[in-house]
This record gives sequence, C-alpha cells and structure tokens, in this order.
Amino acid sequence: MQDLNDTAVDMRKGEELSLQKLEPYLRDGLSMPEGELSVRQFPGGHSNLTYLVTVGEKEFVLRRPPFGSKVKAAHDMHREYRVLSALNPVYSPAPKPALFCEDHDIMGADFYLMERVQGMILRSKHPEGFNPTPDQVRETCISMVTNLASLHSIDWKAIGLESLQRTEGSFMGRQVNGWAKRYEGSKTNDLPEVEHALRWCIEHIPEDSGAVMIHNDYKFDNVVLDPNDMTKIIGVLDWEMSTIGDPLFDLGVMLSYWTNPDEPQGLMSTGCFLHTLPGAMTRTESVNLYAELTGRDVSSANYHLVFATIKLVVVLQQIYYRYDQGLTQDKRFATMINGVELLGKRAARFIEQGTI
Repeated sequence: MQDLNDTAVDMRKGEELSLQKLEPYLRDGLSMPEGELSVRQFPGGHSNLTYLVTVGEKEFVLRRPPFGSKVKAAHDMHREYRVLSALNPVYSPAPKPALFCEDHDIMGADFYLMERVQGMILRSKHPEGFNPTPDQVRETCISMVTNLASLHSIDWKAIGLESLQRTEGSFMGRQVNGWAKRYEGSKTNDLPEVEHALRWCIEHIPEDSGAVMIHNDYKFDNVVLDPNDMTKIIGVLDWEMSTIGDPLFDLGVMLSYWTNPDEPQGLMSTGCFLHTLPGAMTRTESVNLYAELTGRDVSSANYHLVFATIKLVVVLQQIYYRYDQGLTQDKRFATMINGVELLGKRAARFIEQGTI
C-alpha cells in the first residue's frame, strides 16, 4: 500500500544538498552507472537528515547531521556507519551500508549512504483503507517484541563492537544523569511534571540488568515491514543512538511508544495506530512475551517506561530548542514544546500507576 511506504519529496528550504561536488564523489565512490542523478528528501524524522539518492534503477539512502547542529556526539555519522557495517552480516534487518565520507569539502559534514529498504512503515496516522485483521495486528506486535529480543541476543563482542561499551559507572546511572543535564541545557519553559519525573528517575535508578546491543529508539516508525506480509520485519532504521547497554532500557524505549487501546486519546500521540486496533497487544503482554523469550527479570519495567518517556521529552525539548534559537527553519518543530508538556504528564501518570 503506497500510503504506508516512505516517499521522498522535494528538499526542504535550508536543507538542500548541492550536487556540484556530491555527484562526482558518489559516482566514483559507488561506481554508479551513467544517467541522471537525483536527490530528494524523506520528510519524516526530527534529527539526522535523510535523502533518497537515485541513479537509474539504483537507490540509496544518504544520512547527514542536521544543518546548524554543533552537538557532534549526537550526530556521529561514522559511528552509525560502523555499527551498521558490523550488524548487517549477523542481523539482516540492519540496512547494508555502502559508503562513508568524512571529507567536509563535499558537503560540509560527515555523511554516509546505505541500501534502501523498501516496505511498509506504520506511523501514528491510520491510512484510509488499511484494515488488517486482528490476527495480523497481533502477529505484527509479536514480531516487534521478538525482533527486539533477537537484537539483544547478538554477540556484540564477536562482531567487533566492544568499543561502544563504556565501563565507568553504571549504564543507567550515566543515562539518567546525562539526560537530566541535557534537559537543563535545552530548557525553555517551566514544566512541573517534567521536573517531577526527572527527580523521581534520579532518586530511583535501578541496577543494570545486563549489557547487550541496544537500538535506543526502537518503535514502529523505525521498522520496515514486508509489503507482502506485514507480520515480517525486513528492516530496522535510525541507528544513531544505538550502543551497548541495559536491555530493559531498550525495552522501556519501545514501551514508551506503545499505547494501550484504553488510554486517554491525548496520551496516544507518540504511538502507532496499530496499537489501537483489535488484536493489538498491551504493554503488559509485550513485557511478558519479552520475559518469556529472553528469560530476563522484568520487574523494573515500569521504571524503564517512565525514564524512556522522559528521554523522549528531552529529545523533543532539544529539537524545540534548536527551533527556538533559530538554528532550523523547519516549521514542524514550532509546536514541539506541546509534546514536551504532554509527555511530562504521561511520565507522571506512569509513576502514579506504579506498574506496566
């Protein structure tokens, strides 16, 4: 269904790529055939910029940092390229990387290209005419959890990703305190619920439950489904925040986007429409399935859900800060502060519930 495929559009103002130096570099580096080279932009996403590069029948996806960003650690193209290079041979949903460029004369920043994975991507809006059966909905939910468990089972040392692991202190301690500092560094508004949830997270940091390869932004928006069978995952996108860390942290991230059908409508803005359809698994069912597949103790899952929600708060706050400071002209970012406030309330609600 075309409505569920990612479609590239004309490049946004201020985010155009000049082909004067880029085209000869790509033709040489990728051994591209003769023919007109075109570049369009994928409209989704709020961090790294993503473009479709087409030459004849060949298609690649180009990723680069956002214009105006000075936070290099948050947009490390070489790190993302290296992760995909290691993962793709052992984990097929990771797209195959094709070319990395660190010559800033070409584009003014590092960038890389990877294979394009074409398929269905389910987002928040329910496309008209797309009506999967309850069995399809449930099997797709099961695939999401199963695929996460599969990622967490990878021997990351064997594929050469040891350097991603930091050994000083605890992973969760670094995450909680680090994201709290990021919020303070990008704060623009006084939001009591966010402040409360941040304090709660700092005061209740759990011990690490293990060290695995984590995606760190695992959700339906970043998963590509087989267009002929929506229950099969053929791609996982956006590896910019991937690292070696606590598997329950990654589970919490998935759950922070996972909305139960009976939740208030205003709290479902971060979720995929699939969660509201007959057959959808609840967060509790998803956690129980993950525990069954991995054998892990998931008793701290609610904490990880709260913190992952706050992490998403900070991500949106940082994006809004860029707009507030005039570092981007993308009008989509103008209302991000509303999402920050909404998610702060959602985190407070999860704290009050005390359980998944």
